[in-house]
Amino acid sequence: MPATRVNGVLALGGIALAALLAVVGHAGVTDLDPLRLTVSDYAVSDSGGMIHVAMLLLAAASAVLVPAVRRLGPPDSRRHTATAMLTVWASGLLVSGLVPTNPPGTTMDTAAYVHRYASVVAFLALPVAGWLLAARLPAGARRWLRILTVASLVLAAAMAWSAYPGDRALYGLIERALILTEVTLLTLLTLSLS
Repeated sequence: MPATRVNGVLALGGIALAALLAVVGHAGVTDLDPLRLTVSDYAVSDSGGMIHVAMLLLAAASAVLVPAVRRLGPPDSRRHTATAMLTVWASGLLVSGLVPTNPPGTTMDTAAYVHRYASVVAFLALPVAGWLLAARLPAGARRWLRILTVASLVLAAAMAWSAYPGDRALYGLIERALILTEVTLLTLLTLSLS
């Protein structure tokens, strides 16, 4: 089996397992509002730590794709930037998984700020990587990667609006839609690179 296919199988397995653990982690927390509170709020309230493990698995699955991107055609500035953005995404997830936020309703400490901004950087980096890599992929994958990229950026803007002037209206729902969109983008990218 070629190295790229092995990377793809490992990445898809990691993505699937991360998704399963995130769902299990959510099911284990019953007293929080998923429409208002973030996945990180659930993660810090999840006594089993399933959501933190899911973040770490997704980071590892993403990191496995970096060598596959490096093998995608001749090197140029777009591929280098896409590789860097995929690395930033994986690193941001890793930091977010290792550094928990504060419990809901408490004052943010330094760790919570590190967690927040690592997440923000990660969620902005993946769509950039997807957009840049789309040009190197077949037409169908290219179109869907670009649609998912635009959807991710629109949802990120909606989160920014909700966080500040929107008084956190549907903040948790918007974040979950963003996560679903970006995990779908990552899955499509994985399938296209394998």
